[in-house]
Amino acid sequence: MNKKIAILRGINVGGKRKILMADLKSLCGKLGLENVKTYIQSGNLIFNSDRKNAELENDLEKAITEIFGFDVPIIVRTGKELETTISNSPFLDKDVDINHLHLTFLKEKPNKENIERTLAYDYGPDKFKIDNKDVFIFCAGKYHQSKLTNNFFEKHLKVGATTRNWKTVLKLSELSRS
Repeated sequence: MNKKIAILRGINVGGKRKILMADLKSLCGKLGLENVKTYIQSGNLIFNSDRKNAELENDLEKAITEIFGFDVPIIVRTGKELETTISNSPFLDKDVDINHLHLTFLKEKPNKENIERTLAYDYGPDKFKIDNKDVFIFCAGKYHQSKLTNNFFEKHLKVGATTRNWKTVLKLSELSRS
């Protein structure tokens, strides 16, 4: 079985769209996912499944809507995909403080025209690089003060997105190996 990571967007933030991790874990078991683990309350799942990522995204989204009554966009990656993403980070070097690094996961690869249009924006000193279905972000200050948000990338790339800080990305990778 392949290790998979599901990243849920916008749950348990500010007391809205609440899903208890125990309930989410139970739901995953009902969908046939195995060895389900959760990581922090913001909606990160690690599990085993040989099903395709897109199928898992669809089934999880549909089940959450039916059970909890609201839509939750979900992005699924394999553990190997996440390891490759981490190794491709253009901002990771020995001198960078990882507290300034973030990764925006894209639901699908954006088209070339939307990528080019998005790359025209410069919000220095914050920087970003789009690589396939990932957007690597370096924020000179705090992420919540940056203009490089989920909404920015969804609006300009015209694909679904959700962001995690680099420490969470590394922890998800670690958990997918255990």
